[in-house]
Amino acid sequence: MQTQTESQAGTQWVALLDEEARGLVAAVDAHPDARRVFNGTIDAEGYAHYLIQTYHYARWSTPILGEAGERLKQSGRHPELAELLIQKAGEEQGHEKWLLSDLKNLGWHHDQVETARRSPAVDAYTGWNFFTSRSGVPTAVLGTAYVLEYLSQTRAGVGAERLLATAAIPNIHKSVTFLRSHGALDGDHVAEMARILEGLTDPEEQAAILFSARATRSIYPGIFREGTPSGHLLAK
Repeated sequence: MQTQTESQAGTQWVALLDEEARGLVAAVDAHPDARRVFNGTIDAEGYAHYLIQTYHYARWSTPILGEAGERLKQSGRHPELAELLIQKAGEEQGHEKWLLSDLKNLGWHHDQVETARRSPAVDAYTGWNFFTSRSGVPTAVLGTAYVLEYLSQTRAGVGAERLLATAAIPNIHKSVTFLRSHGALDGDHVAEMARILEGLTDPEEQAAILFSARATRSIYPGIFREGTPSGHLLAK
């Protein structure tokens, strides 16, 4: 049973994780194209850019989380966190298909999405998270998952509804599956993760999770289009 002091310590370190999550939301709100995605005023090319870059990192979410969970399970440490990682790997499975469906409804075929240029932020995101999953502290990927799900909870569902209300993009009513689904799902996920993470007392693992959260806060805004629209996507 946790003592009151241990419980308070758990709450305090998760509060630092919440600060990183709020920092990611602020960074997204400050980015011109990201802000336009979530307030519904983005143009078709900018929205496609966001979905394509998201596809190129989200497609790896299941193996990243799953491999981290299996490594942690094999170590015999933190069985609840190992199960959380494996559970989250299952929850993320197939989400890339929502992105492909949304993009198809915007006129982008699968092969065009596959060959579209990846932003450096996508390569940084996948490289870092595969490293932590396969070779680093496996629980670190929970920092990435936490801040992204916090962002989805606060921005994805609202963003989908604003895109539909503005209706500035042709066929947008068939192209918000990814945003709408994540907005609906991730609220409960954040609360569940916070509850489990409060019981983690290992300072090294806390630091690794916080470091991944900070890395994601820094990297993630780079998936959105920068500068002028031309030159970011390969022609359809």
